[in-house]
Amino acid sequence: MHLSAFITQQVWPRRSWVACLLWPLSLVTRCWVRSNRWLYQQGWRQATRLPVPVVVVGNVVAGGTGKTPVVLSLVKHFKSQGWRVGVIARAYGSSSESVKEVGLHSSAADAGDEPLLVKRRCNVPVFVGRERSQAALALRKAYPNTDLILSDDGMQHHALWHDIALCVFDDRGSGNGWLLPAGPLREPWPSAPALGVVRHVLYTGKQYPEGAWAAKRSLATFARNGAGEQRNLSEWAGQPVQALAAIAKPDAFFQSLTQAGLQLEKCWPLPDHADLSQWQTDRPLPIFCTEKDAVKLWPHHPQAWAVALDCELPASLLDALALNLQQLSLNHGQKTA
Repeated sequence: MHLSAFITQQVWPRRSWVACLLWPLSLVTRCWVRSNRWLYQQGWRQATRLPVPVVVVGNVVAGGTGKTPVVLSLVKHFKSQGWRVGVIARAYGSSSESVKEVGLHSSAADAGDEPLLVKRRCNVPVFVGRERSQAALALRKAYPNTDLILSDDGMQHHALWHDIALCVFDDRGSGNGWLLPAGPLREPWPSAPALGVVRHVLYTGKQYPEGAWAAKRSLATFARNGAGEQRNLSEWAGQPVQALAAIAKPDAFFQSLTQAGLQLEKCWPLPDHADLSQWQTDRPLPIFCTEKDAVKLWPHHPQAWAVALDCELPASLLDALALNLQQLSLNHGQKTA
């Protein structure tokens, strides 16, 4: 078992002896988090405030919780409601962290795999950069009619003020409840949001508290390749295939393909955001991957078949967000969508 897998699967879920040994280091994390927040609360550091609502889709646990599918679903919904949406993100996996716009023909090495996926799926303005505040300002300058900005991750990025925080959890919940590195938490949880910030909590896994908002996630019934061809997954039923996943939980994707009736002869679990430019298969079988991996695979393996993960958000959550945004737009002096 790799060290990262040992930590996430054996250390963080429970308060084991290893977690206890690491606990003193989590005090350093706590001090850093609280001091950083205190500097902004006291005005020693100034957060950038935009004249439009900013919604951050983030998490408080390390690792992927399914934020990007939630962002994709939100963009689609808000566009249908008449909002002019822009998306900002940090380009994880990119060779550069400078502020830049993501184009339809950008490379994943330059733009990051998730921002490129958002751009191609939603075709809205997408800007990336290490400093999300600068990315947001650049987006608004290039597209001044944008009246809603979604941030893919960034709950702990205090340099950009966000009006609404959608905190996403998966089946891990808050783990053992301790901060990094003794536990998975990036910040203390539960905690009160900053004054003036509206927070909602969403669960993307199969386990969630009673009455909580939970997303319904399902694998698409079809796949697309780099040439734009589309085929139903049922066409491969009973045939040996191979699958690749460079995501936080590769096994979850493999299990979904198996449940869809595919016979996986070979699985390629890779680290999240892994560079796939040099990846090669050792057998001539159909290749299946996630949409996130496809933006990196298709330049070299256009025959790879990408299977989307559909994310349906609760109507009650969307209604709550609509009310929040209506009030925020009035506060910003804008016409509501």
